[in-house]
Amino acid sequence: MKEKMMKEFKTFSQEETIEIGKALGRLLNTGDIVCINGDLGTGKTVFTNGIAKSLGIKEHITSPTFTIVNEYSGRVPFYHFDVYRISDSEEMFEIGFEEYLYGEGIVVIEWADIIKDILPEEVIQVTIKKNLDLGIDARIIEIVFNGSKYRDYKSRLVVGDK
Repeated sequence: MKEKMMKEFKTFSQEETIEIGKALGRLLNTGDIVCINGDLGTGKTVFTNGIAKSLGIKEHITSPTFTIVNEYSGRVPFYHFDVYRISDSEEMFEIGFEEYLYGEGIVVIEWADIIKDILPEEVIQVTIKKNLDLGIDARIIEIVFNGSKYRDYKSRLVVGDK
């Protein structure tokens, strides 16, 4: 049976969403894959900025909607995918997707559900949802650690830790 561990957070601003991203980013190592899903405008790229900051990336991360992938240099290479505009998972192989997945960097994929059929089982799944009952900027961020590779990540995920 596949191991699955989940942690949930509520945020009430972009800054808080970035902090959750930073907390996750501090745990990440070469070969880790983070799959982010959520409706338009929920904060996927904001969350990704937090991950990037924790990796020492100074640039502002923008969504690579038209290029599919942006590459950044930090403490390890950082590959940021946005697959919103692809029509078929097979398109990913044309850009060398497997080399990114099994390479020397950390991979973050926005709209990952679109290509879930080609993703490994062991990934970190992040789902971001707006929660208007809690406020206009309120978000529920659910992080699921799939597989033994990420066994200790849930207990090590601490927000606000420098």
